[in-house]
Amino acid sequence: MKRRESVSQRRVCSEIWSRRNHYLHELPPGQLHLMQLAHQSSTSSGSFDGLDASKASAEDVLKLTQIELGKLDPHSPQRAAALLEVLRANDQLLRSAASIDALLNIAQIYYLLGMPKLGIEPAELAGTAAVLQASRPMQRKALTFEGGMLAECGNTPLALERYSAALVLANQLGDSRAEVALLNNIGLAFIYSALYADAIASLERSLELAGTDPSLAREREGALANIALACIHTEDLARGLRAARASINSGLALDNPGNLFIRVLSERNYVRLLTEVESLERARERCELAKGYARASGLERAELQASMAEGLLEVHSGMLDVGLSRLEGALEKCRPNPQSLRDALVVMVRAYEAAGQPERALDYLNELKAHTQRLQADNALFHHRLHLAKVEADSDSDWGATAGFFRRHERLIEGQQAQQKLLKAQIEQLERLAVTAELRDDSTGEHSYRVGRLAALLAREAGLDEQTCFTIDLAARLHDIGKIGIPDGILLKPGHLNAAEREIMETHTTVGAELLAKSDIPHMQVAEDIARHHHEWWAGGGYPAGISGEAIPIAARVTALADVFDALTHKRPYKEPWPVARALDEIQRLRGSQFDPRLTDIFIGLIHRLQREVGDLDEFLGAAARESSFNQARSRIAETLRRNPERRGYGRGLDPRL
Repeated sequence: MKRRESVSQRRVCSEIWSRRNHYLHELPPGQLHLMQLAHQSSTSSGSFDGLDASKASAEDVLKLTQIELGKLDPHSPQRAAALLEVLRANDQLLRSAASIDALLNIAQIYYLLGMPKLGIEPAELAGTAAVLQASRPMQRKALTFEGGMLAECGNTPLALERYSAALVLANQLGDSRAEVALLNNIGLAFIYSALYADAIASLERSLELAGTDPSLAREREGALANIALACIHTEDLARGLRAARASINSGLALDNPGNLFIRVLSERNYVRLLTEVESLERARERCELAKGYARASGLERAELQASMAEGLLEVHSGMLDVGLSRLEGALEKCRPNPQSLRDALVVMVRAYEAAGQPERALDYLNELKAHTQRLQADNALFHHRLHLAKVEADSDSDWGATAGFFRRHERLIEGQQAQQKLLKAQIEQLERLAVTAELRDDSTGEHSYRVGRLAALLAREAGLDEQTCFTIDLAARLHDIGKIGIPDGILLKPGHLNAAEREIMETHTTVGAELLAKSDIPHMQVAEDIARHHHEWWAGGGYPAGISGEAIPIAARVTALADVFDALTHKRPYKEPWPVARALDEIQRLRGSQFDPRLTDIFIGLIHRLQREVGDLDEFLGAAARESSFNQARSRIAETLRRNPERRGYGRGLDPRL
């Protein structure tokens, strides 16, 4: 048994390094060049700043990472990459406790320098080292770091899974301090997903657990700053101001770049809220403090945040030329960093709206749309390809072995089963993203799965073969994946969309189809067809192509019926659920105009039969959703939020109502 574990652990280490080419392929040229330089320097000389890689201990590497964290500079990524390669090159180093801290320090270096994609690998490798050392506390810590890197580069669903696993470990270990930090991170991941109510619930629980413990000042300030940020998005200004005021009085020691950056974010949020309520003099005071903290941190990203806050303040103060010029300059500096650019474009839209220049605001809204689509598609493909690499490498797993059997023997029955298992595994990451995109409308996370199952059942009733029906079940789950490319301000708008916003919203069909076309998964043309055409109408007049009749792929036609039925019969932010009978009446009314008449007749009969045979449609159609690792992780997080925090020994601290 011991030998088996050792082989498996070595395979995991090898797999992580095999992904290096995938990371390099996705990096901007500047980051790629730094990685190549680091690789050349460490492999050609075998040393790094006097460190002999062949004789280095994990403790040596840890000391160098600690030095690097204390004084970051433009060459830090190169040195971090070389230190990472020292650890990667010697499996024995991973058996030392110091290796885990060294790897997590490397991940933090990348994070602080705005390179979270590069931080994923050392965080994953730290988790592998923790498993080798059978250290559950360090497993918890590594999972937390990995979740942070994933969230920063757009993979919030997988980040929440990692955080959930870490939360379980923290609870088992009785580590309330770790729970505080994890709940804060979970809250931020929810903010990235525009799930602001969930975010605030998680952040408030973090504050309750932290109480007034002075050693948790960093976590307390982070939670308060994130509540203020969520309130900016929801326009709950009074609550946001209370959180922002509390954040700058957290007692955080401003003695390192990381803490200074947190304070800059706190001050940035405070300035934005103060400008919204026209408390401009107070906003100027906070803005000056933010600039000072940013300079002291030595971090360019901190200075950019302070500069954008100052520019927005100047616009609100009537200094339009100065403020807009400052914001334009900050915007240009943000362009090399995709996540920072997205935030800067949001500020530009708000600034030009405040300046009374709606045409320029619309220009930046369109740029924000295009950038959001590129960023989300790039992030989705980046994480999807990493997931495919894992699927390919994981030959020890049941589905991996079965898929290998299929490729070797191509036997009919076993091959079909292997193909189905492999396809399920390959689309898992895309499923996570599709569910996340739907959570704003469907908090259960089951809509996509119900639509997939119902579309597949309709396809079977219409006479399609079993393999096609299986593919539709999976593919239809991804029908709205393109919503990840729509700016949150449009997706979350409570009122009607104007013409420009509706035009942007309708692009989710082509965004999703183009993303799926690049997914490198065989047999997934069906998913691309569904994503592109599920809003087409049988009689024409739908979007994006305006095609009609049987020119619309049948997979899209069955999905359209399932999607509309599910939306009608479930609560949405803008509507109450309809009874099944009323929903079927509406679908019957649209027979021959929006929906294929033959399929409509089959669909109505199918729903009546399912009501008789299975009773609870949601329970039956949503079964796969409850088996998904992402939805299970969300359930574990929700259970933690329901738990009584006072049993952990911390007081209630700040009023959770803020």
